[in-house]
Amino acid sequence: MQLPSVFIFNWIFLLALFPVAFFWLRRAWRIGVRRDFSEVALKKGFPPPDAERYAPYEMVFNLIGGVVMVGLLVAVLGFQALASDQWIAVAGVTLWLKLFASFALSRQAHGIGKKKSAPER
Repeated sequence: MQLPSVFIFNWIFLLALFPVAFFWLRRAWRIGVRRDFSEVALKKGFPPPDAERYAPYEMVFNLIGGVVMVGLLVAVLGFQALASDQWIAVAGVTLWLKLFASFALSRQAHGIGKKKSAPER
């Protein structure tokens, strides 16, 4: 039997999946359909100069993450197909993998370290 505080935290986490899924699917829509690359591979709030090059990867990360979250919400709330430990594990792994993938993409798109300027002659 779970403690009431654990039950409350599980519900809070479940309710937090709604806005997460919404924002990820909205970003995938903006990138894929509207061709808005202003949110692609952000670093310090700015997209890279060649954001269109990295847009398909960012769109896929957001689309997969959003679809998994929506599927998880349907499975938990609609069908009650998953136990508490199972859906929390799936949601946590999806959340962290998407965040790490987007972070790695932004660092790849912007380059690592400061760019060296050409020596003056």
